[in-house]
Amino acid sequence: MLIIPAIDLKQGQCVRLRQGRMEDATVFSDDPAAMARRWMDAGCRRLHVVDLDGAFAGRPENKAAVRAMVQACPGLPIQLGGGVRTLETIEAYLDLGLQWVIIGTQAVKEPSFVKAACQTFPGHVIVGVDAHDGWVATEGWAEASTVSAVEVVKQFAGDGVSSVVYTDIGRDGMLSGVNVEATAQLARDTGCPVIASGGLRDLDDIRALLAVSDQGILGAITGRAIYEGTLDLSDALQLAEESL
Repeated sequence: MLIIPAIDLKQGQCVRLRQGRMEDATVFSDDPAAMARRWMDAGCRRLHVVDLDGAFAGRPENKAAVRAMVQACPGLPIQLGGGVRTLETIEAYLDLGLQWVIIGTQAVKEPSFVKAACQTFPGHVIVGVDAHDGWVATEGWAEASTVSAVEVVKQFAGDGVSSVVYTDIGRDGMLSGVNVEATAQLARDTGCPVIASGGLRDLDDIRALLAVSDQGILGAITGRAIYEGTLDLSDALQLAEESL
């Protein structure tokens, strides 16, 4: 199971939000490239990046910072979400050196876009499902939908989606523990590899996810925990490696 450090970008800075609220942001660094290099040097095998401004604007807003991270971490696979709404945006990000793009809002509002993206860029598309009590939210979590997470993912079962990032909004940035049950349930119900996101606090969360990883848990994203020190990334990576 992959342990994936997160870098959330807001106005070129590395921040963490609480429950997706832009007004409740903690700045951890004004040098995202240096932060990316730090996590790579610690041994991570994938990096998760979110363009928070892009998620609300519907277009890339932190491209300079993304480019700097790619250049600072040669060979490190990076996945990015936030503001991915067109095939042109996907192409530009892949040309920049990213390995995967994450489609969130458009996956709910325009499911055919995911199919087109998978056909045009096979192997490079991840669907991001952000949910509160099982119901999906869009537009940077600002809008609630009447669609369940399982419904969204099942639509793309045959489209070639690489994986799904499942974020429990109520837990995100709160260090309240990852929603292991809902994450594993989504993987079981859809047959799609799922990356857990939201609320991860410490090694106990890693152990809980590892216990159900054979049900389709590909990885776990960690943000505030590694920035505030409730989780040591090296310890988490070692624990995951030992479980293989």
